[in-house]
This record gives sequence, C-alpha cells and structure tokens, in this order.
Amino acid sequence: MPEVSPMDMPDVPMGKLPEHLELQRTRVLCASDAPTHTENIQYSGAYAMMGIDNGLRLDQFCKNFRVEVIRLTEDDMEFDMIGIDPSLANAFRRILIAELPTMAIEKVLIANNTSVVQDEVLAHRLGLIPIKVDPRLFAYMSENDTPNEKNTIVFKLHVRCERGSPRITVKSDELKWLPNGSEFSLATENSTANSTSKPKTYTSFSCSQDSLPIFTDNPIQLAHPDIIIAKLGPGQEIELEAHAVKGMGKTHAKWSPVATAWYRMLPEVVLLKEIEDEKAEELVKKCPVNVFDIEDIGDDKKKAIVARPRACTLCRECIRGKEWGDLVALRRVKNHFIFTIESTGALPPEVLFTEAVKILEDKCQRVIAELS
Repeated sequence: MPEVSPMDMPDVPMGKLPEHLELQRTRVLCASDAPTHTENIQYSGAYAMMGIDNGLRLDQFCKNFRVEVIRLTEDDMEFDMIGIDPSLANAFRRILIAELPTMAIEKVLIANNTSVVQDEVLAHRLGLIPIKVDPRLFAYMSENDTPNEKNTIVFKLHVRCERGSPRITVKSDELKWLPNGSEFSLATENSTANSTSKPKTYTSFSCSQDSLPIFTDNPIQLAHPDIIIAKLGPGQEIELEAHAVKGMGKTHAKWSPVATAWYRMLPEVVLLKEIEDEKAEELVKKCPVNVFDIEDIGDDKKKAIVARPRACTLCRECIRGKEWGDLVALRRVKNHFIFTIESTGALPPEVLFTEAVKILEDKCQRVIAELS
C-alpha cells in the first residue's frame, strides 16, 4: 500500500487537524450512556502525518497555562486551571489533602473524665478540631524531642456540671490556650489517651508563647468556637490537657488543612440545531440546574440558549428522550479544570494553594537533582 501524504488530502490544511480529530483530542464527549474519548493523547508523533507535533513544549505550556480566580472567601476558593494535564491537577489535589502540614491535637492527658464519652473517643474528637495558627511558625516534633514553645501548643479543658443543674454542652471555646506550657507535672500510662511505654514528665516552656512577637498580635485559637465536644449531666466532669503538634494529612486526616479539595473539567454545552418555541420551553424545564434560558427573537418566536454552562453537572437530562441527542451535545474540556478548595480554617485557601505550588516545585527540583 503506498504511503499517504498530507499533500494528498487537499481538504485538510497542513499543520491543522480535521475537525473531528481536534474534537476528540481536546474534548470528552458525553453521550447518554457513557463518556467517550476520555484518554489524553500525549504521544508526540500521534498526528505526524498531519504535520503536527503533539509533544509537550515548555514555552508552549507557559504560554497557554493560566489560573483565573472565580470566587474567594475566608473559607473556600474556586479557580480555573487552564492548559494543564489531569495528572498535574490531581497532584495539586493530593498535596492539598495529604502533604500540607498543620497543627492538630496529638496527645491528650486526662486527669478526670466522668462523662459518658470514653477517653479514646474524647481524644479523637479533640484531635479533629482545627486550630487557627500558621504551622510554618512551628517545628516538627520527633519521639525524642521535649515539648517546647517551638513544637507544641498546649490547651486545657476543665468543665464540671454541678449536681442539681441542667445538662450542659461542652464546646470547643472551653479549650483554653496555655502559653506557658503544661500544668500537669506527670503523665502516666493510665492518664494518656495515646499510651506510652514509660511515664513522661511534661514541664512548662522555657519561654512563654504569648511573649513571642509572632503571637503577640495573633494569639493562638481554635478555628471554630462552637464545635460540640461532649455533653455533661449533673455531677459529671472533664479535666484534661491537649497537646497539639505539627503533622501532615498522610499521617492522619486530622492534620489535613482542607475539608475537601476537588476539581472537575469545564462543561461545554452545545446546541447542534436551533431549538425554538415549545421545544425550547421543554428543554429549559428538563434541566434541573437551569443551564438553559429562553431568548426572544421577535415575531412572537423564542429560542433556547446556553446561559450558564458552568452550572452543568452532567446529569444528561437534556439529552434523554427521542431526538434530543441530535439537538444538544454535552462535552468536557480536557485541559480546563474548575478547582475548589475548602479550608478547615487553619490557613486561608489562597495560602494553601501557594504552599501546594511550593511543595510541587520542591518535588520537581529533587527529581531534577537526582537525574543530574
């Protein structure tokens, strides 16, 4: 069979893909039963016969890549990452969940607990309370290190429900920061939720944390003061100390700085034909998230338009039924990701993202150093 050259195909310009191939390369096509063309074509010679180099070039990546912030609040952030591969977007997601350090309660020293909540459950609940403090100000604490003002935050909880009084709710605002360190002189195996092989002495810090410049104007506090810890009946009491240390989400979920971090590909809703009058109204009613709208085109005629494509959840209601698959097309843009970060409150979401970028950069530098 003779070799076919692009010059033998006059309907296809040199250096440009046919429309159907370009659609498969850049879009995920969402049919009524399943999505198609979900794979990413990374092979540089995939379209060599068309005179197109499909390889990744750094200058081209820098030209096409951009980040657009859509929504930013104190607790969450939504932004678009355009011009990247799904593996890179997923790398940011995994770093945000598992590799960004925070401060969380690791050791609970219980002096008295007569509530219905067991010691282990109480310690676990305390560990999941987010602490609003910059973890970059603290050092990691190893097993052989002594707790000090640079690696440990100490909180105290002492609540009692008097006999004859109604039941009380113990919330996280009852946890008081102890800037001078532990007030317990000795912690034994029986008084710790996380048992140790031998008793360990906890003493006060050599320097009070509230005297440090970094905490003078920004005292250490919990991110949310109204988290319920326990409920006490008459005569019940809880007295304990909670020691918070620096850690990462891959060790335990309590150190994860995000409630969730997720992304989705940008939806693309296309009307293949003009949909007018009764059909247009039917289409608007079919969509549960109001992606479509009605536009008046004069002479008492109306047509459907795609008003809010970002709101599409790919429920496929608009393409179910006879003929609708020929009128509406649902697609996803392969290199455009809508990324959402929900912070637990320890750090603002924009700081979490910039720290994730730094961690990914360090990983790349280590790979380059090993290869060289």
